[in-house]
Amino acid sequence: MEYLIFIPIFIVIMYGMFLFKKHPKLNSIMIGSFIALITVIGFFVLKSFLPLSKNLVTILVIDTLIIFFLLRIDHKVTVIFLILHIISIGLLLFLSYQYPDTSIYFSFLISTIFLLAENNQIFMRKSYEEAATEYQNKILDKQVEEVQNIYVTMRSWRHDYHNHLQKLKAHIMMGQIQEANQYLNELEIDLDNVNQMVESGNINLDAILNSKLSLANKNNIEINYKAIVPKKLTISDIDLCVLIGNLIDNAVEACQKITDKSPKFIRLYIGIFKQQLYISVTNSTSEMIRKLDDEYISTKRGNHGHGLKRINNIVDKYGGYINRQNEPKVFVSEVLLPL
Repeated sequence: MEYLIFIPIFIVIMYGMFLFKKHPKLNSIMIGSFIALITVIGFFVLKSFLPLSKNLVTILVIDTLIIFFLLRIDHKVTVIFLILHIISIGLLLFLSYQYPDTSIYFSFLISTIFLLAENNQIFMRKSYEEAATEYQNKILDKQVEEVQNIYVTMRSWRHDYHNHLQKLKAHIMMGQIQEANQYLNELEIDLDNVNQMVESGNINLDAILNSKLSLANKNNIEINYKAIVPKKLTISDIDLCVLIGNLIDNAVEACQKITDKSPKFIRLYIGIFKQQLYISVTNSTSEMIRKLDDEYISTKRGNHGHGLKRINNIVDKYGGYINRQNEPKVFVSEVLLPL
């Protein structure tokens, strides 16, 4: 009867080898052979100290923990989950020592817990990867939309530019120099009016702001902005663009969810406050935001939640401060970053 414990040992080793085959850095045959060798050596070493049932259950636990930790080489596991997993298996090992007659049942419970734990980790990792992929796809779709908006704008400029040249040629051919000069003056005024929306002093940030704010304006969202960035910053240009890009994306997303006749607006301010880089984004919203685990998470999590986490990670990276306030129909995000 006690030799039946070899069944859960065999199940654990074979399932571990199956998972090792999918791991890019682990050789399933070599590791499987190593674990099998450990099992045999452990059996004969413990044979002198423990009865057969305790011996086999102990080997099962050792094999289970070896496989579990090897599979965690590249994939992190939460501390709470790890503690619960070890405590559960340790408790079953203790009970099998206390009640040797039922050790066979405890051994199958140990293997079952191992299988459930591994499948849970696979499911959580897959869910996270799917959520991350969905978030990246959404960012890509938004970037494509922004590029298309710029492309349409450039095409209209090309068409207008051709018409302007024809108009000027006609005046010159007819000797209407005064009229041509007047037309050029009107064009100059027109060009000043359609200059890029934001000139913050940072070229990369200007590109992000102009593309996102112009697209928001096209979607009938009222834009009010002021952005002045010092030449020397502690935060890298990439992180600054990711931070502000996510802030504006979240603001635009909140505005687009407004279904009634409430005004849609975004107010952006970037400047210096108490020798720190101060960023403020205020937007209209119809959502109710609740506070969870010291983070504001929207009632519809997912992409919006990913954006919030990326913002928080960048702020934490530079030792900054973030404040979020949810007032009636208005959401405010304020960020302070050391210069």
